[in-house]
Amino acid sequence: MAYFEHEGCNLHYEEYGHGTPLLLVHGLGSSTLDWEMQIPALAAHHRVIVPDVRGHGRSDKPRERYSIAGFSADLIALIEHLNLGPAHLVGLSMGGMIAFQLAVDQPQLLKSLCIVNSAPEVKRRSRNDYWQWFKRWSLMRVLSMGTIGKALGAKLFPKPEQASLRQKIAARWAKNDKHAYLASFDAIVGWGVQERLSRVSGPTLVVSADRDYTPVALKETYVKLLPDARLVVIADSRHATPLDQPERFNQTLLEFLTAVDTTTQDH
Repeated sequence: MAYFEHEGCNLHYEEYGHGTPLLLVHGLGSSTLDWEMQIPALAAHHRVIVPDVRGHGRSDKPRERYSIAGFSADLIALIEHLNLGPAHLVGLSMGGMIAFQLAVDQPQLLKSLCIVNSAPEVKRRSRNDYWQWFKRWSLMRVLSMGTIGKALGAKLFPKPEQASLRQKIAARWAKNDKHAYLASFDAIVGWGVQERLSRVSGPTLVVSADRDYTPVALKETYVKLLPDARLVVIADSRHATPLDQPERFNQTLLEFLTAVDTTTQDH
């Protein structure tokens, strides 16, 4: 367990293994625990660095406005703090947004990019978009984190044999700082870097669950905007692919990372 300071905020991260640096960034309301099924498999080949985003996990939860650009700046500070040079970056959901932001702002810091069940923008365009956002925003302010966690667990892991995953998510969610959770949710809505995707210079892997919140078609659309990207769809999976299909996910990611590392060694 290690900490570093950026702009007056103590940020927690963990390190495992040796090799090419690989950063794993979790989603909204989660923590380093998002990656518990990945760390052992990935640390066998890489130096794996797993941060807690500001407002999450063991990192400080300052009472302030959060932004995706701010989260990305924290990550850049961590890369500099550890002197990582070009690193592989994997982001899940909100972590994917942070990864996109970093990739368009500082492409030279990345060796590769992997985006999991995420998108390069969260824009409200139609009346229905505004209504859906308002509904979620209102519910989050009324409900306890424990109630949100139970509802989320049921949505992410609906199968009878996934009971332990449901319980795990509900218990973890209940520990969230509500103020920080809402501030992070607000940071996502209206954010976007889609018009700058041509700046992402390195190889990109986009992973989508077949039953993610947003359709596979959405990922197909933005993959075309990335200079060097491909899409892999993981079957029988929902939004938390690294937890509900860990073997498939780990294999897909490791094959991609190995290919990138091999190519860069040849040059």
